[in-house]
Amino acid sequence: MLSDLDIAVTRGMNGWTGQSPLIDHLMVWTSEIGVPFLVAAVALQWWQGNNKPHTRHSLLATGFSFLFGLALNQIILLFVQRTRPYEAGVTHLLIERSADFSFPSDHATTTVAIAAAFLIHGMPRRGTLFLAAAVLMVFSRVYVGTHYASDVLGGALTGIIAASLVRPVYRQGTRIDRFMTNIL
Repeated sequence: MLSDLDIAVTRGMNGWTGQSPLIDHLMVWTSEIGVPFLVAAVALQWWQGNNKPHTRHSLLATGFSFLFGLALNQIILLFVQRTRPYEAGVTHLLIERSADFSFPSDHATTTVAIAAAFLIHGMPRRGTLFLAAAVLMVFSRVYVGTHYASDVLGGALTGIIAASLVRPVYRQGTRIDRFMTNIL
């Protein structure tokens, strides 16, 4: 059952819709193409010609964190089947309806997993830049009405967990790391 605080925070964030067409468009844009944009930004770093082993390892670990976060979400969705806030009359929806359940937010999971992976792997500038983008993404998902505030917080936590679990499993300099960084 949703808490009154969760509903109040969600309504407060979504309640700003309609006050500025420019902000509405920015939030819709962020919500709809933010994840592909961030994935492309990570992929472009791979092909920019930086062949430092640590950078290549960190980029792969970021990709693994992204994918592992999504896998964790699918498991969570089997047990937590929360309807979307617009279906419960809590929010005004600015984008198309989603076919899946609300908790946890895949957008929050993936963007925070990217940022957390960079930070965990000792790349603070990249991590901070991606964290700023993740915060904007997380906010946009509630703003456009497709998630409760707790959905994006849960997704962010899942992203952090995913990146944290990838770190000890996928270590730099191991046979699998050398194989992966050399074939890609």
